[in-house]
Amino acid sequence: MAELKTAMLAKDEAALRGLRAIKAAIILARTSEGAGGELKEADETKLLQKLVKQRKDSLTIYQQQNRADLAKKEEEEIAIIEKFLPQQMDESALKAAVSRIIAETGASSPADIGKVMAAATKQLAGQADGKAINAVARELLSR
Repeated sequence: MAELKTAMLAKDEAALRGLRAIKAAIILARTSEGAGGELKEADETKLLQKLVKQRKDSLTIYQQQNRADLAKKEEEEIAIIEKFLPQQMDESALKAAVSRIIAETGASSPADIGKVMAAATKQLAGQADGKAINAVARELLSR
């Protein structure tokens, strides 16, 4: 809320769009059936990751359609939302974590990707994007 007030006073339209999207998503999650008005930190992180993923998907579409104006708005919102996410793993740390998970699960071929992804998404929740985890796992398993 403090960030939202600051953005309003600064008349920062990009920040306002991103922060309002976060606020709306959190309110929807809190008032949804079964939530009981509370939202755990892990659920908030998942929610923010979902918002970023939606915007990245939109960004890709806008770039394919040569809509630089709309793509710029999506990039701005992604930057705002990512401020509230935990630090993401870099590629080398992600490779090390996924190779450790592959060893733990005993996976040996690309057919075992399901076992690896199940363990990796639990262990690396909030630290890496599912698409990035999948790409690294496929690369390591195809060797």
